[in-house]
Amino acid sequence: MAVLEALQERSGNTCELCGSTENLQVYEVPPVSTGGLDGSILACKTCIDQIEKQEEVDSNHWRCLNDSMWSEHDTVKVVAWRMLNRLKSEGWPQDLLGMMYLEDETLEWAKATGEGKEESEKIIHRDVNGNILENGDNVVLIKDLKVKGSSMVAKQGTAVRRISLDYENAEYIEGKVDGQQIVIVTKYVKKT
Repeated sequence: MAVLEALQERSGNTCELCGSTENLQVYEVPPVSTGGLDGSILACKTCIDQIEKQEEVDSNHWRCLNDSMWSEHDTVKVVAWRMLNRLKSEGWPQDLLGMMYLEDETLEWAKATGEGKEESEKIIHRDVNGNILENGDNVVLIKDLKVKGSSMVAKQGTAVRRISLDYENAEYIEGKVDGQQIVIVTKYVKKT
């Protein structure tokens, strides 16, 4: 069974965060290691856009977390915890965070992206021009890169869509080039 079909069955064909039934997609919860059913959620385009682009967050949309934070699935709880931390200056998310409980391993996963940290503690990824990179951004390679462990060469000008950030090292991002997931050094990319 494909991941999409399994997530549709698990969620009853609704967004696992807000309950919407429109524009549903698979969202791999970063940092992506396994993906698949245990590393993904079914979410609507509105939720995914707001997760990936912090400047577009509508705090009223996320009042749905009052329900979804109690999900039995760790992936849903991780995303709920991250969004509540991002919105905690609003007041009401702070109350929900106080009620939420995550197992140690799940909490570690939730904190892996830097949510919940003060701005001064967060690792910031920047491209060759100093632009801040975020999860889901698109970048272009500015030079040919030999991919370690393979004979593949990622060519200059190759677009890498929907990158993932390495939350332990500001110099590394991940993305797919020619269908292969690779690690890329940020000084060799330009944000598009």
